[in-house]
Amino acid sequence: MSTVPLLQVNDLVKRFGALAATDHASLHVQPGQIHALIGPNGAGKTTLIQQISGALQPDSGHIVFDGYDVTSQPIHRRVHRGLARSYQITNVFLRLSVLDNLALALQAVDGSSLRFWRAAHTEVQRMDRAAAVARRVGLGQRLDALAGALSHAEQRQLEVGLALASGPKLLLLDEPLAGMGPDESQRMVELLHSLRADTTLLLVEHDMDAVFQLADAISVLVFGKVIASGTPAAIREDVEVRRAYLGDDAVPSPQTA
Repeated sequence: MSTVPLLQVNDLVKRFGALAATDHASLHVQPGQIHALIGPNGAGKTTLIQQISGALQPDSGHIVFDGYDVTSQPIHRRVHRGLARSYQITNVFLRLSVLDNLALALQAVDGSSLRFWRAAHTEVQRMDRAAAVARRVGLGQRLDALAGALSHAEQRQLEVGLALASGPKLLLLDEPLAGMGPDESQRMVELLHSLRADTTLLLVEHDMDAVFQLADAISVLVFGKVIASGTPAAIREDVEVRRAYLGDDAVPSPQTA
């Protein structure tokens, strides 16, 4: 694995009035990693992800992605560089099929197809690619199903597929297991684990069992500050992390993690 981080977040500050949502937050994500960002509610995790994705501009600090300073770049430019995101709240076109949702995502990456001289085979190829993405996220048997008719877990799978359609080098996932039952959560864990062959992942997640199953590295955010980053084993044993967030009962034991 390369020692040069794919993502470098350096001293990000974002204030909302007197509240410092991120307070000189820094973390590095290595290529090929599943890197988890954890912390209590209100710690600033989503605000940090929004700054990395470009949805929010930091007041100060720098974001370097794949060797480029993207701090001031808008979302679409970051996406074209290979930085994609899914959201806490499922964000799909409910009245369109799974296949059409994914085809639209691919069209957004490829450019508009509303030109009469575009070869018909281009559209066929796009639909084939959309079907391949659906299979990749476990929806290969649901191509014609309306997104609004999918279960919550299937909608989350579709949203991961929409993000994958851009061919990201880094995929930001904000609570991908939120609202899922145990069986659904385990299927999502297996999907995310399989994605490490395709892309680097930075995920915000409250399910500690899932985090310790998946993560190669973990960063802990408390009151807008990253108080620790390291391997799951190091985070599990970190006294400051336990005191600030995890507690003795919140972390799976080495035998069960």
